[in-house]
Formats: sequence, structure tokens, C-alpha cells
Amino acid sequence: MKKKTTAKPTAGKFSLLRQLCNFIPAHLVPKLARATGVEDHARSFSPWSHVVSLLYAQLTHSLGLNDVCDALRLHSGPLSALRGATPPPKNTLSHANRTRDPKLAEQLFWSVLEHLQTLQPAFGGHRTPRFAFRFKRLIHVVDSTTIQLMARSLDWAKHRRRKAAAKCHVRLNLQSFLPRCAIVDTAAEHDSVRARELCAHVQAGEIVIFDKAYVDFAHLADLSQRGVFWVTRAKDNLQCRVVRKFQDGTCGNILRDDLIALTGPAAKHYPVELRRVTALVEVDGQLREMVFLTNNLEWSAQTIADLYRCRWSIETFFKELKQTLQLADFLGHSASAVKWQVWTALLAYVLLRFCAWLGQWPHSFTRLFALIRSALWQNWELRSLEVYGTAGGGGRFLGTPQQAYLAGFG
Repeated sequence: MKKKTTAKPTAGKFSLLRQLCNFIPAHLVPKLARATGVEDHARSFSPWSHVVSLLYAQLTHSLGLNDVCDALRLHSGPLSALRGATPPPKNTLSHANRTRDPKLAEQLFWSVLEHLQTLQPAFGGHRTPRFAFRFKRLIHVVDSTTIQLMARSLDWAKHRRRKAAAKCHVRLNLQSFLPRCAIVDTAAEHDSVRARELCAHVQAGEIVIFDKAYVDFAHLADLSQRGVFWVTRAKDNLQCRVVRKFQDGTCGNILRDDLIALTGPAAKHYPVELRRVTALVEVDGQLREMVFLTNNLEWSAQTIADLYRCRWSIETFFKELKQTLQLADFLGHSASAVKWQVWTALLAYVLLRFCAWLGQWPHSFTRLFALIRSALWQNWELRSLEVYGTAGGGGRFLGTPQQAYLAGFG
């Protein structure tokens, strides 16, 4: 009986790490370093070497500064082939994370994302969830995720009495499953404070979905005036009166469908009428009553409930970001160091997504990350990775959520 052989990736000229870094234009980091003032304080450790070091930390799940610096020093030869990148000493990397402006990492992320979508306009497309197939317009999902930190070391990020945390607010394009806006800050302030900033560039006719933590009726009124459609959940203490009933009695899972007017303090911020839909939604195998609000009076009540279900897709994005990349152990305790690491994690996420799109990767994001992490210095062609692995392909990838309903959502 002939023994079955396992196909291996095609040999290439460059390491996987070098190919990933080549997606970043060569002029970009020096340009942003000059614009943000980082270059003025960089001597022996260049901004490009800093970015490569933090990308390496993300792609290898490095546990600390020694882990990063020792590994890069062991591979200083192939590392120098990455446009002259150099391995940093531990204190140098720690000082750079603490003192250099993280706006460089933030602007680098958005510039690289724009560059990749310019190179391949179809990148990130064709990932529409099944409930959003009927909409040709853009659908944005707004939510945040809390990143736990060490309370005893991070006075700037005090969240609760014995806890410290940072928070990453994201506006996700539901069709491409790529961020359109992101804010990294402390977790102390309420989500609604960032609502206007997150939705500042949403265009008329587009749809925004967010949970009740982002409800600010002055902001919702502004979105309505701009012609933006929104869907959210009503808070338990909502004060309103019913103006008109669109539905008599129960119809399937839709319990009520009303046109309402706000009363109380919220009425002066949102003086016009809006729509309230009460529906039964399945959560963990059980039906649960939920109340939705929207400014669209033409959609069916079921469409509104289905749209809000699309909001849970962003949990898949946060799962890939927090559980796959390195956002559990931080290389520094200052606000600057944490922001550098979060923005570099977002950059690594986009680079891996682009790699998967180019090579038509058929498996999960987690499996792609695990393969690249184990072979980061191997000279393999990125586009040939789909032939390798111990399990068959055909699994769901990235834009398709692995779960439809999540408990404990806002």
C-alpha cells in the first residue's frame, strides 16, 4: 500500500516575517516618524526596528521584553534583511515603548489598511452575514472590548477599585469585517462619550448598529439629521408614550411594533418620533424579550431584529484580536506602551487578513496564526500555505461568526 505524502508549502526566497513586513511600504514608517516627532528622539534604535520588534512580539506571543529581545538577537542575521532592522536591548525597547508617541503606530495602521485596499480593492469583501444580505448599503457595527491590565502598576488606567483596564472602541464594516474607526483609551469613561467620534464619518444612507451603552439621544438626533439609519437597544428606564401602533397583537416573535415619542429629559434632545420594536430573541437556546429602537419607519419589524443580531458579529472580531494575538501580556505598564501594543495587534491582524485573502486560506484565522508563528523564519511562499496542515480545509474563516448569539451582551 502506497504511503500517503503530505504536501508542503512552496519554498521561497524570503522568510514569512519578511514577506509580511513587505506589505508595509518602505517609505511609510520613516515618513510617519518625522510627522509625529518620533524620529527626533530615535538614535540607535530606529522607528522601523521598533515596529518590527512589536510585530514580532504579536506574531510569536512573546511573554515579555526578554523573550522579544533574546529571540531577535538570535535571529539578527535574517532580521537585518528586513530593511536593516536591528534587535533591541531590553532597556531600549522598554524606553521606546514608554516615551515614543503611539500616534505613529495608530497612523501606521490606518495607512497600511488604506494601502492594502488600494492595492486590492476587493480585499475584505464578500463576508456579509446572512442576515445582512438584503442590504446593499454599508452596515457599521459599533462596540468596545475591555482589555484587562495590572491594577497595581497602572494608575492611569484605574477601572474599578482593584482593577485596571484599557478599552478599544471599534466601528467595524460588517461587509468587509475590517475596522473603519478605532479608539484606544482607558476604560473609566462611559461608552457613550465616544459615540460621536466613532460615527463622525458615517455617510447618509448607511446603517449603524450599537448596543445600549452607546445610547445618547443628542447623538442619535444628529445621526438622523445626517440621514444615517441606526438600530440600538432601549434602556430599561426609557420614558416614552405610544403615538401609533404598527401591529395589533403578537405576530410570530414580534410582540410589539410602535411609533413612540420620548418624554422626560430625553425629549428635548430627541424631539421627533422614533420606532420601538419588542421581539423574542433566542439567547443560549432560550427566548428572551428585547426592545429595539430605530429611526427607520419603513423596514419590517423582523428586519430590525435581524439587523441587531448582526451586531454580535463584532464579537468574532474581538475574539480574534484578544484570544489569538498578544493582548494578554504587555511589554510595558505606561499608557504609551499599552497603546503601542494594541495598535500593533490591529496592524498584525490586518496583515494576516491580507495574507489569508491573497492565498485563499481555507481554514480559520487562529490556524493561520499558529502556522505562521511556528514558521516565522522559514523561507516559504505565503500564498502556498493553504496546502499545509494536519486537518482538512473548508472551515469558516473570519467574517463568518462562529456563534449566532452571545450571553451577557450590552
